[in-house]
Amino acid sequence: MAIYCVGDIQGCDSAFARLLETIGFSPSRDIVYLLGDLVNRGPESAAVLRRCMRLGDSARALLGNHDLHLMAAAYGVRQPSRRDTLRDILEAPDRAALLAWIAQQPLARQRDHAGETLLMVHAGVLPQWSAADTLAYADEVHAVLRSPELPQFLQQMYGNTPARWSDALEGADRLRAIVNGLTRLRFCTPVGAMDFESSESAAAAPPGLVPWFDAPGRRTRDVVVAFGHWSTLGWMSRADVLGLDTGCVWGGCLSAVRFGATLADREHLTVKCEQAQAPG
Repeated sequence: MAIYCVGDIQGCDSAFARLLETIGFSPSRDIVYLLGDLVNRGPESAAVLRRCMRLGDSARALLGNHDLHLMAAAYGVRQPSRRDTLRDILEAPDRAALLAWIAQQPLARQRDHAGETLLMVHAGVLPQWSAADTLAYADEVHAVLRSPELPQFLQQMYGNTPARWSDALEGADRLRAIVNGLTRLRFCTPVGAMDFESSESAAAAPPGLVPWFDAPGRRTRDVVVAFGHWSTLGWMSRADVLGLDTGCVWGGCLSAVRFGATLADREHLTVKCEQAQAPG
C-alpha cells in the first residue's frame, strides 16, 4: 500500500487524472490525501468531485478556502466572481450529491505512519495550536458544516477578524478564526496574529511578519505538517513541513508526494498542467 498527498487541484480534473495514472494509483491498494481547494478557477470542478466520489475511501479530502466558497455560493451567501468556475457544479443535475459530499469533508486530517504523525491542512496551523488542538478546532467547524446551522455559519464566515487566536473566543468569531487559520493563513506575526494581505513567497515576508511555519515556538514542530494553498511558495520539503501547491491552475504542475518507510522518505511526483487562468 502506498500513501500519497496531493496539492491544490482547483478544478483541473484532466491533470488530476494524469497524475493518478503517473503515480500508478490503485484505489484497492493505495490512499491519496487531497489537501483542499479541489474546485474553482480550473475548468472541470464538477468532474474533480465526481472522481473523488468514485474513488471512495481511497481518496480522503479536506476543505480549502475555494471549497468553502463553493458552499457559500450554493447557499446564495456569495455571488460567484468573474474568475470563479463553479457553474458546472451549481447547475449540475447531481448538484445535491456533490454539495453533500463536500460538506462531509473535514478541515484537517491526521495519519500515523511508521510511528510518526502527519498532520494535513489546507493552508496553515496557528503557532499556538498543537496537533491535537488543530484537529479539535477543525472538528468544531466540521460539526457546523453538517448541521442545520450551516447557512447561518456561511453568512458569518467571511472577515479578517479576530486576527489572533484565544481559547476564550466564542461563537462566530471562534469559528471564523479557525477557518482563517486552516484555509487562508500564509504569514503571521511572531506572536501569531494572522495577516491576509500578503501572498508573496516565504522569502519575501513583509516587515514584521513570518511564514506561519517559522513562527517562534510553533507547537506543531513535533509533527510533519503537509499543506497546500501557497502557490508562490511552491514545492517545499523540510523535516517538519511539506508544501504541495505548485500552481497547477496557473500553468504550473500538480504535485504529489509518495511516502516511503518513514515520513522523511519522500518522492515528489508531478504532471505539467495547462494554464487555466493567469495569476493576479
